[in-house]
Amino acid sequence: MNETQGSQDISTKLERIAVLAQRLRDQPLTTLAHHIDLQWMREAYRRTRKDGATGVDGQTAEQYAINLEDNLRSLLDRAKSGTYRAPPVRRVYIPKGKGEVRPLGIPTFEDKVLQRAIAMVLEAVYEQEFFDCSYGFRPGRSAHQALDAFHGEAMRMSGGWVIELDIRKYFDTIDHEQLRAVLRRRVRDGVIARLIGKWLHAGVMEGGVLSTRESGTPQGGVISPILANIFLHEVLDVWFAQEVLPRLRGSASLVRYADDAVMLFRYEEDARRVMAVLPKRFERYGLALHPDKTRLMPFRHPAAARAGGNGPDKPGTFDFLGFTIHWGKSFHGKWVVKMRTAADRFRRALGSVFQWCKANRHAPLEMQQKVLGQKLRGHYGYYNRRGNRRRVWDFLYRVVCAWWHWLRHRSQRGLPSGAMRRLLRRYPLPSP
Repeated sequence: MNETQGSQDISTKLERIAVLAQRLRDQPLTTLAHHIDLQWMREAYRRTRKDGATGVDGQTAEQYAINLEDNLRSLLDRAKSGTYRAPPVRRVYIPKGKGEVRPLGIPTFEDKVLQRAIAMVLEAVYEQEFFDCSYGFRPGRSAHQALDAFHGEAMRMSGGWVIELDIRKYFDTIDHEQLRAVLRRRVRDGVIARLIGKWLHAGVMEGGVLSTRESGTPQGGVISPILANIFLHEVLDVWFAQEVLPRLRGSASLVRYADDAVMLFRYEEDARRVMAVLPKRFERYGLALHPDKTRLMPFRHPAAARAGGNGPDKPGTFDFLGFTIHWGKSFHGKWVVKMRTAADRFRRALGSVFQWCKANRHAPLEMQQKVLGQKLRGHYGYYNRRGNRRRVWDFLYRVVCAWWHWLRHRSQRGLPSGAMRRLLRRYPLPSP
């Protein structure tokens, strides 16, 4: 059977699971693992990234592929029989901004494949449960769609009052028992439940020292995003839709991307009532809101705020998904919701380019041009949105300055501005 036919067969199976979940919407599903066969494992392998970092065993995707069929068959047998042992994840750290770092847990490649196989099942089930307000780590949904959703609601409501949510160390503090209780409401398949339990208690390897944990799903694991989404769906989305909205005086909306979320309310009194009970709601599930980063702010249409004569005239600004959200004038002089690259994201991206130019200043110019072009296109792909033109062009200008700065340090003769202009004509960088 060719790869295309195999993927089509898996799509059919996924559709069957989705239909079953839709039909038995209020009942737990007890028989799901029988869908996972060797063909399913091949598809899980196909969907697993092959260029990621290696886990504690050091095995690469290329090494695993040498005896792929035997490896997948053995993995499937161990998963179904209960003899599979989840290896610990390898702890690494990546920059987060403002001098902070974010811990990541890197599973072994084989563990990634098995996690992908289980994530495919959970996704088929919970896509029937998730609400439209959720955009993170879901098929066919993106951060840009979340930004567009907030923009549309803010324009429709002429702004209002915003609660910016920040969950303190969310992925590291998810309570295992609470998560498993939420999962049991929909998924009671023994094989799937047993594997998820093993991953939750697999432990972390750092500096040769193994440590276990009673909470958290390590970022970097394939299964972590779907588990985190399932938990927050219960903690926040369901609560907001079923308990908060019916009790409000005016309209309100929630937009969530993974653990980043904002709420918009028409009336201040509604926003303050919700703000008062939010910490208790999260404490009930073992989570804590950051006291400084979770805040309530005015985000009213500037003209409407001045006409009303109550509350602050100047609306606040806040950051969401890498953008600073604010009110501004359009080309036609009308007040509109705008988005510009958040200052910390701008600095972080530029700092990364600066360090790369420093480390590779002696590399061939063709290679430098190619890599810098890739970095710029990636930046444009996310940040080149309507209203953000100035910041995107400023980023290009500063990248050129960083490149020139380190090319001048290739030799004691430096690189005059005229020579740099000629170099850019020969090795141009892409414009937004």
